[in-house]
Amino acid sequence: MTTSLIEIQTQIEQLKQQEADIKARDFDTTVAEILAKMQAFNITVKHLQQAAGVSGRNKLFSVAAGSDSEKAARKQKKTARPPVEAKYRGPKGEEWSGRGLTPRWLSALIAQGHTKEEFTIAS
Repeated sequence: MTTSLIEIQTQIEQLKQQEADIKARDFDTTVAEILAKMQAFNITVKHLQQAAGVSGRNKLFSVAAGSDSEKAARKQKKTARPPVEAKYRGPKGEEWSGRGLTPRWLSALIAQGHTKEEFTIAS
């Protein structure tokens, strides 16, 4: 008996619909069972967050907090970048990379009639 791709896709869609129906039907009962067990064992949401490794006041509660490799990848993205080399140097040795707001020492010098290019560090 040969089954076609269309027949398999139809079966998959039917099974997905059955899954959704079962979840919808059993949702309230499952939540009630969970609440009953939480009350019986004096379990709080804080306990669940600690067990899931979720901390902090503003983090969303998630039992599936992610795998260790996912956590390591997120942590690696957050690592500090090396500092940017200074592009400008002031008369008193102040330095500025050229990123962000113009520092006060350079703003004051520009207000006195100097140009930013006067303080460029030669490469």
